Amino acid sequence: MPKISAAGRRLEYVRIEARAARPLAPALVFLHEGLGSIRQWRDFPQRVCDACGLPGIVYDRYGYGQSEVLAEPRVALDFMHREALEALPALLAGLGLEAPVLVGHSDGASIALIHAGGGHRVRGVVAMAPHVFVEDVSVRSIAQARRQFETTDLRQRLGKYHLDPDKTFHLWNDAWLDPDFRRWNIEEYLPRLRCPVLAIQGEDDEYGTLAQVDAIARQAGGPCELLKLPGCGHAPFKDQPDIVLAAVSKFINEINANNPSR
Repeated sequence: MPKISAAGRRLEYVRIEARAARPLAPALVFLHEGLGSIRQWRDFPQRVCDACGLPGIVYDRYGYGQSEVLAEPRVALDFMHREALEALPALLAGLGLEAPVLVGHSDGASIALIHAGGGHRVRGVVAMAPHVFVEDVSVRSIAQARRQFETTDLRQRLGKYHLDPDKTFHLWNDAWLDPDFRRWNIEEYLPRLRCPVLAIQGEDDEYGTLAQVDAIARQAGGPCELLKLPGCGHAPFKDQPDIVLAAVSKFINEINANNPSR
């Protein structure tokens, strides 16, 4: 797969071509979760692109997947801000993409919200299982993930997707479990959101509660839709793929209908 330099790091990415692609269509950019990668999205990006007739980009962030392995002993606690305000703009510029629709999951959803609320041109944001502040349930589940990494086959399973599963796991886990990270909060970006937002939350998400998407709806500076899914955990696109695909494609198609050109 091709790689591109963004903010001084080599990142792997995949271009998705949709069937019956629309002319002058904006790109969809998919931002993975805290332990995610290109392949862990499965076929969801292709299905969304096909349903919307839009091209897409899926990429591995620095330290993830087949992108450049983390060189630092650990990441800074503002790693999502750096990704949203430095790395993502560099990636989009390098690929020649303007005003994309961002589709993010978990940490990737938070990055999408920061990017859009940070003044960058975005047509819309789909935020699945987003974090806008730290909850006790998040910390408990992330601590449990550390125990699983140390005592189960989680390391081996992550090794199927990441060049260095130990570094990938700890760049995410160590940051979230740092006591200073409890003050992490991106609500200041929400009133600056001017693009449409679709926020999706599973009611049984072990990493966050409905308070996350309720905060987005309450504070977003632009139109915001909520989709709350009973019987759904932290990965809505895996747990309820058809429902999520229908909601996401409808949201994106409405954006294009209201803004037919870039």
